[in-house]
Order: sequence, then structure tokens, then C-alpha cells
Amino acid sequence: MSEAGTFLMKPIVLVAACSLVDADGRILLAQRPEGKSMAGLWEFPGGKVETGERPEETLIRELNEELGLIVNEACLAPLTFASHAYEDFHLLMPLYICRRWDGTPSGREGQSLKWVRPMRLRDYPMPAADEPLIPFLMDLVPT
Repeated sequence: MSEAGTFLMKPIVLVAACSLVDADGRILLAQRPEGKSMAGLWEFPGGKVETGERPEETLIRELNEELGLIVNEACLAPLTFASHAYEDFHLLMPLYICRRWDGTPSGREGQSLKWVRPMRLRDYPMPAADEPLIPFLMDLVPT
């Protein structure tokens, strides 16, 4: 609460993220390109949920735009979520897991991509909201 006794509300930003898992049990990370906030950090692909859009629709759209992948909604399984207070906003981020898609991922927005074993995810600097998601992936994806 502020000194006046009222809550200072930060806007809530809804972002959907996806853990793409390949046949070898590796997870795809994308590096945020220069010029974007948190540039250089590694993250799970996804993006901001637009007005009137469901998180699954966001992922289908974003995975196609960013990586050139075609994903069927039935192949997106909700896993967990992150709730994290940044300085200017509060992030709410459902994390989905996907093991089936059409296409080969390529960084269409200049981002670097890396397939990473779950036990190595902590070797890549990530936004603070992504880090608590790692244990769920380590438990779910055998190495």
C-alpha cells in the first residue's frame, strides 16, 4: 500500500510461452535480439496475448511468425505458469509444452535459437519470470 493507504496497481501483461521439446528431449530457447527489452537473454518462445485472443491462439500465431512453425492447438498442453512483478508491470505467463509441430524452427526475427537439455537450462541467462519454470521442465522431460 502507498502512504495514502491505496494500492499502487501495475498493469498485468498476459504473455503465452511454449516449451518446444524435440525427439531427443531438448528444449528450444530463443535469444532476445538487440533492440528489444531484455536483449541477449534466453527465453521460451511465445508472445503477448492480443485483445480477444486466447493464449493458445497467441502461441499458434507467434510460433509461426517467430519460428516458421505450424502448430495444431491439440498439440499444446498447459504445464504451469509464472507470475512475476517487474518494475513497471506484472507478468502473468502460462507455459505450454509442445512435442509436435510442422516445420524446422528458424529465427525469423533475427533471434538466435538453441536446443538445450533440461538440466542445462540454467546455463543460459533468462528473464526473471522464466527461471522458476525450469524445475517443471526438468521434472517432465527426461534427460
